[in-house]
Amino acid sequence: MSKFNILLQLTGSISCYKACYLASKLIKANCDVQFVASDAALKFIGKATLEGLTHRPVITGMFEDSKMLAHIDLAKWADVILLYPATANTINGLAAGLAGELIGGIFLANNFKVPYWIAPAMNTNMYEHPITQASIKKLEDMGAFIFPTENGILACGDTGPGRLADPSLVYDKLVREYNVTPAYEAIS
Repeated sequence: MSKFNILLQLTGSISCYKACYLASKLIKANCDVQFVASDAALKFIGKATLEGLTHRPVITGMFEDSKMLAHIDLAKWADVILLYPATANTINGLAAGLAGELIGGIFLANNFKVPYWIAPAMNTNMYEHPITQASIKKLEDMGAFIFPTENGILACGDTGPGRLADPSLVYDKLVREYNVTPAYEAIS
């Protein structure tokens, strides 16, 4: 398969580390992965790790030097846009059409021309909050694919829904839907 372009966006969640495993599997399957990270995401995982995996600079802001049109260019470059992990703040902002940050700008610039996948990750109360649930429904109605959260023990110690979908589940969906085939087996 020729290169498949995945725009992997990270927001501020302890589960950002799972995006590294996903990116590694995707790269080994002959995909090009470009990370976009919110400032909050970079509090959980460093640029050096993300760049080391992809061999590409991490893009973080709408107004970086030489990246003034990144929100447009990245939306055109991607074959799939994946928001993994997606915080309640980001989900609610996207549903409201807010584009003050790069992730919101990419969301609006894409306008669902490219598949937009969202994997929520948050505390159970935040996930079950009526505003978050309404935002998830609104995004689904617009055309976004929302991965179900997993139930289990969360980073805060609570138990319930809100855990980020397993990276293997996301990878498997890409393999099925886009015929992404591993160049060699990913190291677990």
